[in-house]
Amino acid sequence: MGEEGPGTTLRERLVDAGVELLAAEGPGALGLREIARRAGVSHGAPRRYFPTHRSLLSAIARRGFEDLSARFAVAVAGEPQPREQVRALGRAYVGYALERRGMFELMFRHDLLDGTGQDPAAAGPRLRESTRPLFELLTALVGRCGAAAPGVTAAALWANLHGVAQLWAWGSLPLALGEDDGRGDVDRLVAAALDAHLGPEPA
Repeated sequence: MGEEGPGTTLRERLVDAGVELLAAEGPGALGLREIARRAGVSHGAPRRYFPTHRSLLSAIARRGFEDLSARFAVAVAGEPQPREQVRALGRAYVGYALERRGMFELMFRHDLLDGTGQDPAAAGPRLRESTRPLFELLTALVGRCGAAAPGVTAAALWANLHGVAQLWAWGSLPLALGEDDGRGDVDRLVAAALDAHLGPEPA
């Protein structure tokens, strides 16, 4: 089998194959052998670049954080006020979760990932260094909204938004709200989460 393609390294091909498999079949399908098969390489090839399964999963998850970070940048760019920026981040977060369900699930499964950077072959920043800036952005914006304890408030808001995303994806919230024609209530749920953690929006 050929193990290098034009314009891309084998390491990138393995991550690409994992991203595609994740989108098609979810995190449970991300076995080393199946990723190698999809990348068109021998089943032992991933070990040359990823000494552990966790390190390969982390490289795949890092792609998700890069994508989410880019979406956050676009979301806040169009909103001048901190609260509207937080609302835009919330919409982008839940929207990403519903659009990229497999990736979203993997990204926050730190029990499956290597966030410590102990993988000597890892390219780019450690997973923790890819994830923390997103939370730090939310914390900074929450602070600008006047929260007395921005870190705790941001963490609680994040947990709320994550719950909205998961419960909507699983069908629980649409069932509870009688919503059966798309995502019409998602924006209202994001707004309600902001009100719950930041207080009602000033008149």
